[in-house]
Amino acid sequence: MTAAPAGRTVNVTDLVDAGRLGRFHLGAFAVLGGCLVMDGFDLQAMGYAAPALARDWGLPIARLGPVFGAGLLGLFLGSILAGMAADRIGRRPVLIGATAVFGAFTLATAAAGSMPALLAARFVAGLGLGAIMPNATALVGEYAPRRNRVATMMIVTNGFMVGAVAAGALSAWLVPAHGWRAPFWIGGAIPLLLLPPMARWLPESLQLLAVSGRRPAELARWLRRAAPGAPVGPGVRYTVREAPRRGFVLLELLRDGRATATVLLWLANFANMIVIYAVASWLPTLVREAGFSTATAVWAGTAVQLGGLVGTVVLGLVLQRLGFVPVLASCFAAAAACLLVLGRPGLPLAALLAVAFAVGWAVQGGQPGLNALAATFYPTDLRSTGIGAGLGVGRLGGFLGPVVAGALLAGGGGAQAVFQAAAVPAAVSALVMLALRRAAPSVGASAHASTGPPRGIPARR
Repeated sequence: MTAAPAGRTVNVTDLVDAGRLGRFHLGAFAVLGGCLVMDGFDLQAMGYAAPALARDWGLPIARLGPVFGAGLLGLFLGSILAGMAADRIGRRPVLIGATAVFGAFTLATAAAGSMPALLAARFVAGLGLGAIMPNATALVGEYAPRRNRVATMMIVTNGFMVGAVAAGALSAWLVPAHGWRAPFWIGGAIPLLLLPPMARWLPESLQLLAVSGRRPAELARWLRRAAPGAPVGPGVRYTVREAPRRGFVLLELLRDGRATATVLLWLANFANMIVIYAVASWLPTLVREAGFSTATAVWAGTAVQLGGLVGTVVLGLVLQRLGFVPVLASCFAAAAACLLVLGRPGLPLAALLAVAFAVGWAVQGGQPGLNALAATFYPTDLRSTGIGAGLGVGRLGGFLGPVVAGALLAGGGGAQAVFQAAAVPAAVSALVMLALRRAAPSVGASAHASTGPPRGIPARR
């Protein structure tokens, strides 16, 4: 670090944008990626464990809809509440606390001996898990230089897909050999083991510290590690191109010209997560009931996650060049077509796995694109709230998707009815992205956008 003359003003956003990724960034991103692995693992674990749980407890499979719903309801509340808390008190303490809660109550899921205990454990675990994605996405965007910000966010948040794939691979072995509880013992232990590395390497948002004007010593400490050549000294003042906000932070998402884009982003998240969670929750069960083995059913679900893993990386590179709206609209339209094919009876196994992979590419890969779009659109002290609110509204769709799919199955509908119904919200997501370009042309027009605020907002001094 270099000494700064008295009265020197340093714009933190400009420092990050002009910087380069180093060992500090890679360590922080690795920790954040580990947090996101937990999110993806949990998404798939219950879907893979559900058939064994139903057999163990002597329940019809349709009775497990509330179990899926309890976790998703927790995710909905956790995404919104933790996003607002993080924009007030910091991303770091919220992420560490949420990881501890998630780990403890995932272990409680594994130990549950009754439906009420299972529902309670899934709900509280969801509250903790809901904090992970919005804050991890925000932090990656806030530490990545502008020139490769979107690609970095997409690659790091691909930890979600890694976790989902790992859940499939482990569950294919664990559930038949050790029962439905085994994935949750592992899924609860890993986040607790991650707490010490998080305490050491997880940073706080430089921009959030600067815009709040609080904890200047903490800002200097993290800046010293992120940008060793940055000016320091008792007279230095750190700024961002934003003004601090007052009042109820959730309402700020609808002010200063953000209302139309915010509502459309919420709708896109809602529709896309109906598809993600319906497919993730029920595909293994539907494949099993179509006459395939349990292992094949697990691998069908894993094909969706593998598609999402590959798709997220490729889309991150494409988004960097072509922009959010055209790429995401194309993805969601392709997902609708693939879901119609996936629901056809008598589909050969090879075709089933290929189409499942394509669905994962489009919807699982498209969701990090929506998160990255929100991260580039909202200013610093609304960023976690904005991402979290979108994910929270989306997880209402995630709650609705498995419940509606369960109702279709309970009413006598089969796989064809479930996947045909899922094609509708996928088409809605594509239409919403086109409407976003028409209603708010500046949103998502370029993936090179800064994470700074809309023009006209003065710097925080």
